[in-house]
Amino acid sequence: MSTHDGAAPDARGPLADLRVVEMGQLLAGPFCGQLLGDFGAEVIKLESPGAGDPMRQWGREKPHGKSLWWPVVARNKKSVTCDLRTPEGQDLARRVIDRADIVVENFRPGTLERWGMGFDRLRETNPGLILVRVSGFGQTGPYSPRAGYGSIGEAMGGIRYVTGDPGGAPARAGISLGDSLAAVFATIGALVAVHHRGATGRGQIVDSAIYEAVLAMMESLLPEWAVAGYQRERTGSVLPNVSPSNVYPTASGEMILIAANQDTVFGRLARTMGRPELSADPRFAGHADRGRNMAELDGIISAWSAGIETGDLLELLHAGGVPAGRIYTAKDMFDDPHFAAREAIVRLVHPDFGELPMHNAFPRLSETPGSVRRPGPGLGEHNREVYGGLLDLPEDEIAALSERGVI
Repeated sequence: MSTHDGAAPDARGPLADLRVVEMGQLLAGPFCGQLLGDFGAEVIKLESPGAGDPMRQWGREKPHGKSLWWPVVARNKKSVTCDLRTPEGQDLARRVIDRADIVVENFRPGTLERWGMGFDRLRETNPGLILVRVSGFGQTGPYSPRAGYGSIGEAMGGIRYVTGDPGGAPARAGISLGDSLAAVFATIGALVAVHHRGATGRGQIVDSAIYEAVLAMMESLLPEWAVAGYQRERTGSVLPNVSPSNVYPTASGEMILIAANQDTVFGRLARTMGRPELSADPRFAGHADRGRNMAELDGIISAWSAGIETGDLLELLHAGGVPAGRIYTAKDMFDDPHFAAREAIVRLVHPDFGELPMHNAFPRLSETPGSVRRPGPGLGEHNREVYGGLLDLPEDEIAALSERGVI
């Protein structure tokens, strides 16, 4: 593993001995870079001169004309400008990659090869290099050349079909689920490849396709169809034959989630409701029984919950050992003592926004935790540090490259 040109591993994270070059833009590749950076990897992001990653402009709310998404997805990274469509820019990129452990890219398959940066070319001078490739359909197969956004991968991977209300059109989650899943699996693949390299000295390609990342989350969808002839359909706020597990009204006019579908937990819910006989009722006694009579059981629970204020209802359920909770908005997260106690939200100082909150590094490690050290950088903020320090280019050469628009 690289230790940043002989320097001691950075104490800020367990991956501080890894250098990552992040290429590509928007979300799937950059989220992988964010995850690696959260645990201390040095992440050098290559961006087009002048404009940079379009994510700098994405997001609905843009105070000061700037994205609130960019400081999150680009946190802990260094920004270097480099025109990868020019021979000079490609040469610069290869020189940086020669000093890297991992390259993350999410271009359409074949793009790096056209730029003279295919894996075979890169590993000639860096045999331990790990190339993480995130794309819509993967690096092989008849669909690989197609443009593939996360939404298309979600549709092809199966999650869109089963999301939404029965009888309605397939729905989407309000986040970029497919891109994020592909990035998480890409990160897992990168760390597996680092482990393998430790034993063999050899790098490899990590191929993370968005549609396959979604497919990996689809539980028993495939054997249900192949073996039982059952096609999952959209079921709204419930899962078929899993009851009670739904949203229920309160006297405060709110809706809360109650999940008591396991036999023992349903017994606790029945006692909490003052209706212990429900757990012995033939309609509700077993898991399959409750699934067949879901609508009737939901009606009984709703009639009970609707007469109790939200706070009192949740106290009753928690005291009774029944999983239940509010459906949180961002405001609720800021107000919640559990979020505060676990430092799930971290606050950084941003040059334009002042104090800027965002979710903390995750998962939690007891000995080598990750951290959020700085928000997303300005475009080309680290040009001199990387080109002058890492590549040892003289100041006049860096200035000339800038004047020619290469960086």
